[in-house]
Amino acid sequence: MRTRLRTPLSFLAAAGLSVTALGLGAAPAAAAPAPLDAAPSFAAYDGSSEEAAATRAFFEAVLKSAAEKRAANPSSAAAVTVVYNASRAPSFATQIARSTQIWNSSVSNVRLQAGTSGADFSYREGNDSRGSYASTDGHGRGYIFLDYRQNQVYNSTRVTAHETGHVLGLPDRYSGPCSELMSGGGPGPSCTNAYPNSAERSRVNQLWANGFAAALDEAEKALQKSAR
Repeated sequence: MRTRLRTPLSFLAAAGLSVTALGLGAAPAAAAPAPLDAAPSFAAYDGSSEEAAATRAFFEAVLKSAAEKRAANPSSAAAVTVVYNASRAPSFATQIARSTQIWNSSVSNVRLQAGTSGADFSYREGNDSRGSYASTDGHGRGYIFLDYRQNQVYNSTRVTAHETGHVLGLPDRYSGPCSELMSGGGPGPSCTNAYPNSAERSRVNQLWANGFAAALDEAEKALQKSAR
């Protein structure tokens, strides 16, 4: 999977914030994919500065959306709720639901919740020679694209859970072992692990409890100030 930069966002810079660059990787299986002729045509998992920039823009879009909702409802629960819309990826409904269940049972400071109204990001499906990726739609929202052909080769739930890991702030680590979810396609198609390891779980909880939670507070202040 590769990330592709659509429209970089700079709202955090205006709020005096910074977010660690993120990354991508892995792949899912779709219900009605395009035929798989010879070798898959999607791009390899090689990583690039372009991918890092694209995933950063994607996460910033999700963070901005979550901050806006928190600002509108400051009395909400301590855990940040991130809403996703899966209606444009019906072939991956099972994988998306499963990856959400995996993440919600693995971390406690952020929750993923399905919804069609006011979603922070969405899932999309189709054919793309670049494979699966996370990006922004240019309108302050992020989306994850799930590629059919790539999903025929790699474990679908692992890919979806991996891509969803970018929503939570984790970068790619292609050189990692199969036990590391964010190693994506690095371990090869035989790897079917769809669970984050202890270090990845701890990192997400730490980010949302101390790093991103604080960033959300700062973003909310900036949004409130601009609304006056």
